[in-house]
Amino acid sequence: MTMMRLKSKASSVQGIVLALLAASVLAACGTSSPVKRQGAARAILYEPQPVSEKGNEVALYAMGMIDTGYQFGGKNPEAGLDCSGMVSYIYKQALDRRITGSAAHMARMGREIRPETLRPGDLVFFNTLNRPFSHVGVYIGDGRFIHAPSSKGRVRIERMDNLYFAPRFEMARTYFD
Repeated sequence: MTMMRLKSKASSVQGIVLALLAASVLAACGTSSPVKRQGAARAILYEPQPVSEKGNEVALYAMGMIDTGYQFGGKNPEAGLDCSGMVSYIYKQALDRRITGSAAHMARMGREIRPETLRPGDLVFFNTLNRPFSHVGVYIGDGRFIHAPSSKGRVRIERMDNLYFAPRFEMARTYFD
Protein backbone atom coordinates (compact mmCIF):
# COMPACT_ATOMS: atom_id res chain seq x y z
CA MET A 1 0.00 0.00 0.00
CA THR A 2 1.18 3.42 -0.75
CA MET A 3 1.72 6.01 1.90
CA MET A 4 -1.22 8.07 0.58
CA ARG A 5 -3.68 5.19 0.98
CA LEU A 6 -2.46 4.47 4.53
CA LYS A 7 -3.02 8.10 5.51
CA SER A 8 -6.48 8.02 3.93
CA LYS A 9 -7.42 4.79 5.72
CA ALA A 10 -6.12 6.12 9.06
CA SER A 11 -8.08 9.32 8.53
CA SER A 12 -11.35 7.45 7.88
CA VAL A 13 -10.81 5.17 10.91
CA GLN A 14 -10.17 8.24 13.01
CA GLY A 15 -13.38 9.80 11.67
CA ILE A 16 -15.41 6.69 12.56
CA VAL A 17 -13.95 6.61 16.07
CA LEU A 18 -14.78 10.29 16.56
CA ALA A 19 -18.33 9.75 15.25
CA LEU A 20 -18.88 6.80 17.62
CA LEU A 21 -17.48 8.80 20.53
CA ALA A 22 -19.76 11.75 19.71
CA ALA A 23 -22.78 9.45 19.42
CA SER A 24 -22.09 7.86 22.80
CA VAL A 25 -21.69 11.28 24.45
CA LEU A 26 -24.95 12.51 22.91
CA ALA A 27 -26.75 9.33 23.95
CA ALA A 28 -25.52 9.82 27.51
CA CYS A 29 -26.89 13.38 27.50
CA GLY A 30 -30.29 12.09 26.45
CA THR A 31 -30.70 9.68 29.34
CA SER A 32 -32.37 10.91 32.47
CA SER A 33 -30.95 8.72 35.17
CA PRO A 34 -31.74 10.23 38.58
CA VAL A 35 -28.99 12.00 40.44
CA LYS A 36 -28.76 10.96 44.05
CA ARG A 37 -27.87 13.95 46.22
CA GLN A 38 -26.69 13.76 49.78
CA GLY A 39 -29.49 14.94 52.07
CA ALA A 40 -31.88 15.69 49.21
CA ALA A 41 -35.46 16.43 50.20
CA ARG A 42 -38.21 14.11 49.06
CA ALA A 43 -40.36 15.24 46.18
CA ILE A 44 -43.74 16.71 47.09
CA LEU A 45 -46.62 15.03 45.29
CA TYR A 46 -49.31 17.69 45.25
CA GLU A 47 -52.91 16.58 45.76
CA PRO A 48 -55.70 18.52 44.01
CA GLN A 49 -57.31 20.93 46.47
CA PRO A 50 -60.50 22.98 46.44
CA VAL A 51 -60.03 26.54 45.27
CA SER A 52 -59.70 29.28 47.87
CA GLU A 53 -60.86 32.64 46.51
CA LYS A 54 -58.87 34.47 49.20
CA GLY A 55 -55.80 32.39 48.44
CA ASN A 56 -56.11 33.16 44.74
CA GLU A 57 -56.30 36.88 45.55
CA VAL A 58 -53.10 36.61 47.58
CA ALA A 59 -51.32 34.67 44.81
CA LEU A 60 -52.39 37.16 42.14
CA TYR A 61 -51.28 40.11 44.24
CA ALA A 62 -47.95 38.36 44.92
CA MET A 63 -47.38 37.99 41.16
CA GLY A 64 -47.74 41.75 40.87
CA MET A 65 -44.74 42.11 43.21
CA ILE A 66 -42.35 40.27 40.86
CA ASP A 67 -39.18 42.25 40.20
CA THR A 68 -39.68 44.53 43.24
CA GLY A 69 -36.32 45.34 44.82
CA TYR A 70 -35.05 43.65 47.99
CA GLN A 71 -34.40 45.67 51.15
CA PHE A 72 -33.62 44.07 54.49
CA GLY A 73 -36.47 45.05 56.83
CA GLY A 74 -38.39 46.49 53.87
CA LYS A 75 -42.16 46.71 54.29
CA ASN A 76 -43.35 48.36 51.05
CA PRO A 77 -42.51 48.07 47.34
CA GLU A 78 -41.28 51.68 47.04
CA ALA A 79 -38.54 51.15 49.63
CA GLY A 80 -38.00 47.46 48.80
CA LEU A 81 -39.20 44.31 50.53
CA ASP A 82 -37.68 41.50 52.52
CA CYS A 83 -39.45 38.12 52.67
CA SER A 84 -41.66 38.78 55.71
CA GLY A 85 -42.30 42.38 54.66
CA MET A 86 -43.47 41.11 51.27
CA VAL A 87 -45.89 38.64 52.88
CA SER A 88 -47.23 41.29 55.27
CA TYR A 89 -47.72 43.77 52.44
CA ILE A 90 -49.43 41.27 50.13
CA TYR A 91 -51.89 39.99 52.75
CA LYS A 92 -52.74 43.56 53.82
CA GLN A 93 -53.29 44.79 50.26
CA ALA A 94 -55.05 41.70 48.88
CA LEU A 95 -57.26 40.82 51.86
CA ASP A 96 -56.90 43.65 54.35
CA ARG A 97 -55.49 40.99 56.68
CA ARG A 98 -52.74 41.86 59.14
CA ILE A 99 -49.92 39.32 59.23
CA THR A 100 -46.79 40.86 60.71
CA GLY A 101 -43.46 39.97 62.26
CA SER A 102 -40.51 37.93 61.12
CA ALA A 103 -40.75 34.73 59.10
CA ALA A 104 -40.29 32.78 62.36
CA HIS A 105 -43.16 34.70 63.95
CA MET A 106 -45.40 34.05 60.92
CA ALA A 107 -44.56 30.35 61.16
CA ARG A 108 -46.33 30.27 64.53
CA MET A 109 -49.54 31.78 63.12
CA GLY A 110 -52.11 30.24 60.80
CA ARG A 111 -52.64 26.50 60.58
CA GLU A 112 -49.94 24.01 59.64
CA ILE A 113 -50.79 21.93 56.55
CA ARG A 114 -49.18 19.01 54.78
CA PRO A 115 -47.05 20.19 51.83
CA GLU A 116 -49.10 17.95 49.51
CA THR A 117 -52.18 20.08 50.26
CA LEU A 118 -50.68 23.48 49.42
CA ARG A 119 -52.99 25.92 47.64
CA PRO A 120 -52.24 29.31 46.12
CA GLY A 121 -51.87 31.92 48.85
CA ASP A 122 -50.52 29.52 51.49
CA LEU A 123 -47.15 30.32 53.04
CA VAL A 124 -44.04 28.16 52.71
CA PHE A 125 -41.18 28.37 55.21
CA PHE A 126 -37.51 27.54 54.79
CA ASN A 127 -34.34 27.36 56.87
CA THR A 128 -31.95 29.48 54.82
CA LEU A 129 -29.77 30.94 57.57
CA ASN A 130 -29.18 27.83 59.70
CA ARG A 131 -32.10 29.11 61.75
CA PRO A 132 -35.57 27.53 61.70
CA PHE A 133 -38.16 29.46 59.67
CA SER A 134 -35.68 32.12 58.52
CA HIS A 135 -37.36 32.59 55.11
CA VAL A 136 -40.97 32.71 53.89
CA GLY A 137 -42.67 32.81 50.50
CA VAL A 138 -46.18 32.73 49.02
CA TYR A 139 -47.17 29.52 47.26
CA ILE A 140 -48.76 30.23 43.84
CA GLY A 141 -49.52 26.71 42.61
CA ASP A 142 -47.87 24.21 40.29
CA GLY A 143 -44.99 23.62 42.73
CA ARG A 144 -43.91 27.29 42.66
CA PHE A 145 -43.67 30.12 45.17
CA ILE A 146 -42.88 33.84 45.13
CA HIS A 147 -40.38 35.28 47.58
CA ALA A 148 -38.09 38.23 48.22
CA PRO A 149 -34.58 36.78 48.26
CA SER A 150 -31.57 38.76 49.37
CA SER A 151 -29.53 37.15 46.60
CA LYS A 152 -29.98 38.84 43.22
CA GLY A 153 -32.11 41.39 45.05
CA ARG A 154 -35.55 41.10 43.40
CA VAL A 155 -38.87 39.40 44.19
CA ARG A 156 -39.10 36.34 41.97
CA ILE A 157 -40.67 32.93 41.42
CA GLU A 158 -38.88 29.72 42.42
CA ARG A 159 -39.81 26.07 42.25
CA MET A 160 -40.33 24.11 45.46
CA ASP A 161 -38.05 21.39 44.04
CA ASN A 162 -35.26 23.91 43.40
CA LEU A 163 -31.88 22.42 44.42
CA TYR A 164 -31.36 25.18 46.96
CA PHE A 165 -34.85 25.39 48.48
CA ALA A 166 -36.05 21.76 48.45
CA PRO A 167 -33.71 20.55 51.21
CA ARG A 168 -34.36 23.72 53.23
CA PHE A 169 -38.16 23.48 53.17
CA GLU A 170 -39.55 23.25 56.70
CA MET A 171 -43.29 23.82 56.80
CA ALA A 172 -46.40 25.08 55.04
CA ARG A 173 -49.13 27.11 56.71
CA THR A 174 -52.52 28.34 55.60
CA TYR A 175 -54.48 31.36 56.72
CA PHE A 176 -57.71 30.32 54.97
CA ASP A 177 -60.70 28.09 55.84
